[in-house]
Amino acid sequence: MNIAESETMRAMLAGEDNLVVVNSCAVTAEALRQTRQAIRRARREAPAARLVVTGCAAEIDRAAIGAMAEVDGLVANAAKLDPRAWNVPMEAPPVAPARTRAFVAVQNGCDHACTFCIIPQGRGASRSLTVAQVLGEIEVHLAAGAREVVLTGVDLTSWGHDLPDAPRLGVLVEAILAAFPALPRLRLSSVDGVEIDPLLFDLLAGEARMMPHLHLSLQHGADLILKRMKRRHLKADALDLVARLKALRPEMAIGADLIAGFPTEDDAQHAQSLAIIDELGIVHAHIFPYSPRPGTPAARMPQVPRDVARARAAELRTRAATGRAAWLAGLVGETLPVLAERGGTGYAPNYAPVALPPGTAAGTIIDVTPSGLREGLLQ
Repeated sequence: MNIAESETMRAMLAGEDNLVVVNSCAVTAEALRQTRQAIRRARREAPAARLVVTGCAAEIDRAAIGAMAEVDGLVANAAKLDPRAWNVPMEAPPVAPARTRAFVAVQNGCDHACTFCIIPQGRGASRSLTVAQVLGEIEVHLAAGAREVVLTGVDLTSWGHDLPDAPRLGVLVEAILAAFPALPRLRLSSVDGVEIDPLLFDLLAGEARMMPHLHLSLQHGADLILKRMKRRHLKADALDLVARLKALRPEMAIGADLIAGFPTEDDAQHAQSLAIIDELGIVHAHIFPYSPRPGTPAARMPQVPRDVARARAAELRTRAATGRAAWLAGLVGETLPVLAERGGTGYAPNYAPVALPPGTAAGTIIDVTPSGLREGLLQ
C-alpha cells in the first residue's frame, strides 16, 4: 500500500526541487521508531531540503512528529495524494513509473475494529476506487511497461462495499482480466479470507492469469485469541478455505500474517499458531511480536512480557523458515515462468524468488528450471 502511494507522490512531485517526503507508518511501535529514524537520516542527508512528513504516523502521532526539529511540515494522510495539498498543478494525472510490477491501491481505510489495530485512526473509513478508476490507473501502468499488476488496499477484500450496489472484489478482478487480455499476471496483496466472494474464489482457483499466491490476514492460530483480536474468522475457516483452493489448484502458495505474544496468549495458544503454519502450509510468513498501540482495546488487556513475545515470534519464524525451505527445495527441477526484476532475480507465479541468467532484461517473463537452492533463492 505504501509503495503504491509513495510512487504516486513521487510522480506527482517530480517537478519539485529540494523536497524530501517521508511517507510514514505506525502499524507497530517499531514502525513508528523507524519513521523517526528515517526523518533524522533524511535531514542529515539533505540538510537544506524542505522535509515534509505524511502517512499514518503523521496522523496518529501528529503533535510529536510535528514537534521534531527536523520536520518542516505535515500533510494529512487523507490528503497526501491530492495535488492541492502540495500546491502542485492538477492539469494531468501523474505518469506511472516504469516498474515490472505495478502496485495499484484500489481501496483505503478500514471499517473494522480489530482490537490490536490503530490503522483506522490513521486512514479513516473504508473507501474504494470505482472500476473505471482502477482500469484507468492500470492502463497507465501497462503503458509504462508493467507486466504484473498487484491489487492492494488496507482491507482489500472490502473493496466495493461503499460503491453503488456494493460489488465484491471478484467483480473488479473479473473486469480487469476482461479489459486487459494481454495482461499476463494479476496478483492480490493481503486479503481477509472470510471476505473472499464466490466469484473471486473461482478466479483464484481457475484463472491462469491470477497468480497462485494467497496471502491471508490470519493473525493467529487459536480461536480464543482470534476472538479477543475481534477478527471475523476462526481457525477452521482458514483451514477450509485453503483446503478448497488447493484441491482445485494444488500449486497455490499460502502466505499469512501472524502476531506473537498477543495479550493473554499462553503457551498452548502459541503452540496453535506454530501448528497452523504446518497445517496451512504457510510458505510466505510475515511474523512480528505484538506491539501495544495507545488507544486500542488490546493495549488495555493483560500483556504478555515483551521478551516472551519476542521469543515466540522467533519460534514462529523458525518454524515458517523450515517449511519455506522445504517448499523451495521441492521446486528444484520444475520449470517456472519467472518475471525478471532488476538485480538479476525475479518471481515465479507462486512468488518463489528465482535467480536469473545474466543479462535477463527486467520485465521479461522467462522460463527457468532451477537446479538448486542457495540462501533462500532458487538457482
